[in-house]
Amino acid sequence: MSRAEEQPPSDPITSLPEDVAFDILARVPRRDYPRVSRVSKLFRSLIVASPEVLYARRSSSGCAEHCLYVSVRNLVNGVDRLYTRIGDRRLVLIPGLPPLPRRGSLVAVGSRIYVFGGVRVTSSAFSIDCISHTVQPLPSMPFPMADTVADYMDGRIYVIGSDDFSSESKKVVVFNTETQTWEPEMTTTKPAGMEIGDLRTYGYAVLMGGKMYMRDNWKSFVYDPKESKWEMDEVLGSKEWGSACVVDDVLYYHDSRKNELRWYDPKQRCWGVVKGVEALLAQTLDFGYIDSVCYGGGKLVLLCPKGGVRIMREVFFAEISLERRKGGQILGEVDHMCDLALTVAGGKFHTVKALDVVV
Repeated sequence: MSRAEEQPPSDPITSLPEDVAFDILARVPRRDYPRVSRVSKLFRSLIVASPEVLYARRSSSGCAEHCLYVSVRNLVNGVDRLYTRIGDRRLVLIPGLPPLPRRGSLVAVGSRIYVFGGVRVTSSAFSIDCISHTVQPLPSMPFPMADTVADYMDGRIYVIGSDDFSSESKKVVVFNTETQTWEPEMTTTKPAGMEIGDLRTYGYAVLMGGKMYMRDNWKSFVYDPKESKWEMDEVLGSKEWGSACVVDDVLYYHDSRKNELRWYDPKQRCWGVVKGVEALLAQTLDFGYIDSVCYGGGKLVLLCPKGGVRIMREVFFAEISLERRKGGQILGEVDHMCDLALTVAGGKFHTVKALDVVV
């Protein structure tokens, strides 16, 4: 046997042009990257050394994925940390990231999570790159603020909060995600005479139809960014909504008192109850409070901690498709539900904020 015949055949993957290898990797689900890295040195080097190029290729080829990220608070030490869903059954702590500021505002935009403010008056702001899982500082907010709520619309994040310890003072500052700068000319202050209470403890905010809807511990308010106009919404304020999300410009939240999934249509200015999810909600009676997030481009996801009195190891996860019928009724169909395992030191936690990140 000749020496040439004794040599093993070369790896065909290694001989692929780099551009072709990127195209192949872009079509592989993100959860399979660790496995693919063990198959080929070329794939491993591209995943590790060129993540920005790889994820740009995923986006341009229509292969970007929706990934669930969850801020989880350890109830033993009060620290908030960021977890992400791996596979179908686990929430995994992202190593290397600092603790999240308690009561800070978290907003997902594409592959980034933006973080503003915290429990104390501060001008701190930063973003988390969910491709590399690294922190990148942002320019300081125009005003030191606390008591903040925030959401994203048309390339801008609107942050509403107090610039001092008085609940009387509320300002709106605007961060441009394209230029990564604050827009001082868009800073506005709420009109005199409109009393907005504590947003830090009871505050929630969502965007519907180009307007920002929020509530304090008593009332609900609407802010129109295009006209810098404030008003009250007494119909929305008739329910103690919280941990809400928006799907197709309709607000959804779980009413823990009646164990119902409620919806609010701002155009019709009316409340209703989602039908078809009663059996699902009956399973959550012994769990913690239920958080919600619009996930995967139009589905509603419910999350709630579960476990015993002393130890908690799982988060209940349910993905729901929504259908609006004639007459205004909204039906929900459970597409998938499972328990997501996670480990928190001390064994006591609750979910603070769920986010839909596209990578």
